[in-house]
Amino acid sequence: MTQSSSDSGSVRLDKWLWAARFYKTRAIAKEMINGGKVHYNGARTKSSKNAEIGAVLKIRQGYDDKEIVIKKLSEVRQSASIAQELYEETAASAAKRAVNAEARRLNILNNPAPEHKPDKKQRRALIRFKEY
Repeated sequence: MTQSSSDSGSVRLDKWLWAARFYKTRAIAKEMINGGKVHYNGARTKSSKNAEIGAVLKIRQGYDDKEIVIKKLSEVRQSASIAQELYEETAASAAKRAVNAEARRLNILNNPAPEHKPDKKQRRALIRFKEY
């Protein structure tokens, strides 16, 4: 049963995530779902859950959380341009990802490097602090 795009058929969530090109393999998609990196309508789910049109998925990828809405179902992995038609990212999610990307670019979220090396007194204070 190979459906390129089905409105009435049912597609497993791990298969849909693979077809929508969020993950390279179904095994990785299943691992991410079982690991709690994918939430279906606000709750943890299983990889065997059937994806439904209009469902909201929250997907953790790297540093970013993506919130997407399923627009179409597909069991077949196709080109990236076709895969992007399967879902739509919410405006709030896209804005939040842009803000986080800019903050990472400016090194605000990570610990920034100090302006200068600590002097002898500061090094001794750091050593005393780390020992206790």
